[in-house]
Amino acid sequence: MPDAHRADLDRLHVVVPLRTISGGKLRLGESLDAEERESLVTGMLLQTLSVLRDWPAASLVHVVSPDPLALSVARDHAAHPVHQADSGLNEALAAGRAAAEEGGASAVLVLPADLPLVSREALDGLLEAADAACAAGAGRPIVVLAPSDARGGTNALLTSPADAIEPCFGGDSLERHLRAAHAADATTQLVVDPALGFDLDMPEDLERLDAATLARLIERGAELTAPLG
Repeated sequence: MPDAHRADLDRLHVVVPLRTISGGKLRLGESLDAEERESLVTGMLLQTLSVLRDWPAASLVHVVSPDPLALSVARDHAAHPVHQADSGLNEALAAGRAAAEEGGASAVLVLPADLPLVSREALDGLLEAADAACAAGAGRPIVVLAPSDARGGTNALLTSPADAIEPCFGGDSLERHLRAAHAADATTQLVVDPALGFDLDMPEDLERLDAATLARLIERGAELTAPLG
């Protein structure tokens, strides 16, 4: 039986948190109307689930949300829906990790649903870094982080065992995750990749995103949300 206290990537589960679809990305209101924002949030969720579905390393994907529509999208796209009251991101991630551990996860990747450039190649890079951390640490816990490219945040967090550290998302989360990894004596890797570092949160982020990519995401989401309007 595998040692639950040693790093092991054989059963990697992914936790995708999403607060709400209809109320998401309010700070983009200067640039997008409510319908466009809803379609954009849905489009990014659909893209994330599509990339994860085609990524062989992911044993199971858990979507954590209080939003019935988001959970319905998860079911329809081969992901496990985890209903969690809207009590904060770290609480939602704790619920997602609990679901992953119940499902036998030996490692957990936290991947937000607002990364418009996420790709299988970027996820492969995370996995390669995790493999390197496992080799260097000889079984010690591992923590792999993908920093956000502008605000000292964390856009992806891979841990093995699943509970190697507690999620510390929020302001200056990258520094807090690094401190937690050090306290846990975990082997740590940073993965700097534009496909993971770029998240859509502020109006200026939209200006940095290729217009064709933005239009594609909104169109993809509108196909699902339009009948609900």
